[in-house]
Amino acid sequence: MIKEIKIKNFKSLKALDLSLTQLNVLAGLNGSGKSSFIQSLLLLRQSFANRTRNVGLILQDGELMSLGSGKDVFYQYAGKNENLEFEIKTAEQNFYWSFEYSPDSDILPVVEISLNDFSYASLFNTQFQYLNTEHIPPQMSYKKSEFQVIKNKNIGTKGEYAVHYLAEYGTSQKIKAPHLQHPQATSDSLIHQVDAWINEISPGAKLIVKEGLDAVHLAIQFETEHGYTDDVKPINTGFGISYVLPVVIAILKAQKDDLLIIENPESHLHPKGQSTIGRMLAYAAENGVQMIVETHSDHIINGIRLATKRQLLSPANVNIFYFDRVLNSSYSIVEKILIDQHGELSNYPPGFLDEWNEQLLELI
Repeated sequence: MIKEIKIKNFKSLKALDLSLTQLNVLAGLNGSGKSSFIQSLLLLRQSFANRTRNVGLILQDGELMSLGSGKDVFYQYAGKNENLEFEIKTAEQNFYWSFEYSPDSDILPVVEISLNDFSYASLFNTQFQYLNTEHIPPQMSYKKSEFQVIKNKNIGTKGEYAVHYLAEYGTSQKIKAPHLQHPQATSDSLIHQVDAWINEISPGAKLIVKEGLDAVHLAIQFETEHGYTDDVKPINTGFGISYVLPVVIAILKAQKDDLLIIENPESHLHPKGQSTIGRMLAYAAENGVQMIVETHSDHIINGIRLATKRQLLSPANVNIFYFDRVLNSSYSIVEKILIDQHGELSNYPPGFLDEWNEQLLELI
C-alpha cells in the first residue's frame, strides 16, 4: 500500500506531500489540481511499469494518457535549476525519481531514480485498475481482450472490457468480502453480486451476458409484476447502467492490497445511486483495497460518512483531501479532512459541501 506521496513541480503541484490510507477521496473545485495528482501516478506507471523502459518520463502516446511536452507538465514558476520530482513510500520500499526540464520533449530525461524492485508495488504490477471519466458509452456489443482480461485481470481505462470480464469470471469469481456481499444477491458469485448492486442503483434491472467468438453481448431485463421484460439493448436504456457497470465490477473484483483509481464514479447516476457507490467504496476500503477517488459528489462523500457512522468503515481508513489553488502563484494547496466514528467531518474548508446550503439560504 502507498503510505506517502511527494510531488514537486508537476503542473500546479508545486510541492505536495500527502499521507494516504485505504480510501483517499479527492475533492475541490475544477482546476484545483485533483486530476494532476492522479496524472502524476499514471505517468509513473506508464513510464516504469516495464522496468526496462527507463528512458525517462513518457508524456506522449502512453498507454494511459498523453500530456504533451515538458513545458505542459512542469510547474510554470519553478526555479531555473529545479527538477520534476516524485517520491512514493510503501510499507516495504521507497521510490524516488528526479527528471530534468526539457520544454519541447515528450520524454523527460532521468536525473536520478531509485533501483527498487517495481514489481512489488501495486502501482506498477497487475494489482492496479484505473477508470477515467470517459467510460465507454452503451454499445450494441463489447469487445474482448485476452491480454487485459485474462492475463492482467483488467477491465480497461474506460471500462471497455468490463462486460468481457463479467462473461469470463461472472460465475467463477466469488465475492467473499464482508459487507460487499449484497444481502439481496442469490449467491456470492460475481454476476449475482453485480446484479444485486445494479438492482439497488436501478431497481428491477437484471443483466444478461452472452459471449461470442469476437465480442460479448450485454442485455438488460426489467422486472414487472408478470416477470421480466424481453432483453433490452444497452443503447436503449440510457447511460446510467452502462456507465456505472465498470465501477461496480472494479470495486467488487478488487482484492486486498490492490490499487484502484477512479475518476468521477458519480457520472450519470441518480443521487441514491451515488450514495450506494460511496458505501461500496467504503466497504472495499475496509477489506484492504487502496483507492484514490476523485469526485464532485456530496452523495458519494455522504455514503462514505454513513458507512463510518454504521461502523462498517474505520475512520482511520479514510481521508478526504480538499484541493484549492493559490491564484497569484497558480499552485495547489491541499487541506486534509478526517471523518470521525459518528460520520462527522473534522473541518469544512470554504467551497466544500456548502453550495446546497448557500442556495437554500438564498431561496428561503
